[in-house]
Amino acid sequence: MPVTVVAGVQWGDEGKGRIVDLIASQADIVIRCQGGPNAGHTIVNKKGKFVLHGVPSGVFNPKALCIAGAGTVINPSGIVKELQMLAEAGVDINKILISERAHLIMPYHILMDRLDEEQRSGKSKIGTTGQGIAWAYSDKVARRGMRAGDLVDMNVFRAKLEQTLTWQNRLLAAYDHPPIKIEDILAEVESAADLIRPLIGDSVKPISDALDAGKQVLLEGQLGVMRDLDWGAYPFVTSSCPTPAGMVAGAGVSPSKVDRIIGVVKAYTTAVGEGPFPTELKDAKGDDIRERGCEYGATTKRPRRCGWFDAVAVNWACKVGGFTELALTKIDVLDGEPSLPICISYKDGNKSVESFPATDAMAHVYPLYKEMPGWSEKTTIARTMDQLPAEARDYVDEIERLAGVPISMVSVGPERDSIIEREVSK
Repeated sequence: MPVTVVAGVQWGDEGKGRIVDLIASQADIVIRCQGGPNAGHTIVNKKGKFVLHGVPSGVFNPKALCIAGAGTVINPSGIVKELQMLAEAGVDINKILISERAHLIMPYHILMDRLDEEQRSGKSKIGTTGQGIAWAYSDKVARRGMRAGDLVDMNVFRAKLEQTLTWQNRLLAAYDHPPIKIEDILAEVESAADLIRPLIGDSVKPISDALDAGKQVLLEGQLGVMRDLDWGAYPFVTSSCPTPAGMVAGAGVSPSKVDRIIGVVKAYTTAVGEGPFPTELKDAKGDDIRERGCEYGATTKRPRRCGWFDAVAVNWACKVGGFTELALTKIDVLDGEPSLPICISYKDGNKSVESFPATDAMAHVYPLYKEMPGWSEKTTIARTMDQLPAEARDYVDEIERLAGVPISMVSVGPERDSIIEREVSK
């Protein structure tokens, strides 16, 4: 079966972009399945460094059709800026398709996102990126959302906008905000619509035709299992389902067509936003890892919270995600560490916790660590597993054992040729 899934295992920001970029070079179709511009995938290649928020990372393969699937949410003006940035760098944007069923992030969604986060206080703050994601998905679920297909006919778009704007202004009144005028929305959306309209269409037929022809299809996930709406650290989660199961639904692909599910996991742990984070380092060591790993949000530029590898969370996420293999990224950031703690269980009072708990319980557990020896050599020059320090190979082996899933790739840098292929037993 010709479908490969690449999904995040942790809290997002695992380095999925570099893995997707590598596999996409051999794909015929690359589909972004869920989420929106609340997360960015960073790609480094000969054309430069790119942070993609709505366009699939396979865009650098000129032979691949890149699809923003029905499960995504699209900011019209935002994706236009992204397309212009790619075109200016000499990237062909004509093989991009936006599903007519993808929902739109409207200006009032972004406004509501900001107003809602501002009125929260203390531990009730979510740490949203302010991109309007939750409010766009809320309208989708409430069946009053605007979809990309509505942009094909602006008369249809205006009629639907008039209807939904009545409701949106009632919500804004609850935040003591003046009503939005329809002309203001149209002024922002219409110019963007003119540019993306040729890219909007049906995604089902090209995907189905490709699968029937035995072509290679790659599904690209956003964020990670710990941010999943159902399985993550609720309410500190995203508003879509970035598990492999949620991704096939958002892509419009049958699970029966999937034969490879790659989970991307970072060699340590990071998170952006609020919520419990058992292995977080709130000291100089955490700051040091952040700087060495350039751990700042691709979308918001906020500093990421950093901590040691959490094997409890990863093992649990692997069970939820059903990963057939893992790709381990950013092991090079740990170069020079004298020892590397790995969290193997939690303690809750006098009770040992070996499975990932629900959010309230997770907020007051503390991690129990197993110490692994570090290494002093540079791993960035390695291109085979044998060229890695013995301690680094042992670290990879231990993560594999604790995760319960074979590690098939190890990344020692952001470039495509910095990903080491690793033999795994099937």
